[in-house]
Amino acid sequence: MSYQSAAALQSALFALLSGDATLASLVPGGVFDAPPPGTPQGTYVLIGEGEALDRSDVSGPGCEHRITVSVVSDAAGFLTAKQAAARISEILPGATPTLGTGRVVAIWFHTARARRIEGAAVRRIDLVFRVRIEG
Repeated sequence: MSYQSAAALQSALFALLSGDATLASLVPGGVFDAPPPGTPQGTYVLIGEGEALDRSDVSGPGCEHRITVSVVSDAAGFLTAKQAAARISEILPGATPTLGTGRVVAIWFHTARARRIEGAAVRRIDLVFRVRIEG
């Protein structure tokens, strides 16, 4: 297994994040799996870049996906973005969403990077999660 489950994983993560009422209250701009057009205002989540690594072994095919989930906010300071990032970090680890291809074994937090972009007018926190898929 290499990249077979990437689309199913993207859909599952989108469903998990967009279906959470608490996260929706923190990111009124919504959850996207493609950058929204223009320069949106407010705070939103972007399910973005990823990397897939083969993790097949003698028990069968497997893959580790490293998925970046970004919180983007034009709110002053990092507090708003960090609150949304914290909620995402509560939702994803431990979740085992059903996929059409493969089976999620586990989701773990891997790294986070907070930074200012667009001339320091916008805050962005990139969270990277490791997702182990078998089958």
